[in-house]
Amino acid sequence: MTPKRRRRLTLVGLLLLGIGGAVALMLTAFNENLMYFYQPSMVAAGEAPQGARFRIGGLVETGSVERAEDGLLVNFTLADCDAAVPVRYRGILPDLFREGQGIVAYGQLDEQGVFAADEVLAKHDENYMSPEVEEALSKPDGQSCMPASMGAAL
Repeated sequence: MTPKRRRRLTLVGLLLLGIGGAVALMLTAFNENLMYFYQPSMVAAGEAPQGARFRIGGLVETGSVERAEDGLLVNFTLADCDAAVPVRYRGILPDLFREGQGIVAYGQLDEQGVFAADEVLAKHDENYMSPEVEEALSKPDGQSCMPASMGAAL
């Protein structure tokens, strides 16, 4: 092998190694920033990871909202047709947050099985529901467990 060919082969090898390293770093960063969506029944069944951030969506159960005296700590229960998960949130809730409302919360599950939310999103009007929440509220037989107050039939 001539020195020119050896140099060229070394350059191509280093270039491929650099590209491979950059792709590996991008995929690692992408994987760390993925946030999966779980339904309350999936969380109750133990399918959601403990200690990892994920999204959960469902309806705020009627009568479950408890506010602390400081006004920032709120405990409530998020439910779908099959199960309910207790949620704890510290912060200012969206204006549209209320009992019977469809929401999506971001956070992680603690050791006691309580979802510690760091962000809560409420639907913006009576007719809109995110596809994930709509799917979570649909029963396998096509029926809906959504209360009549939600205003939309699935």
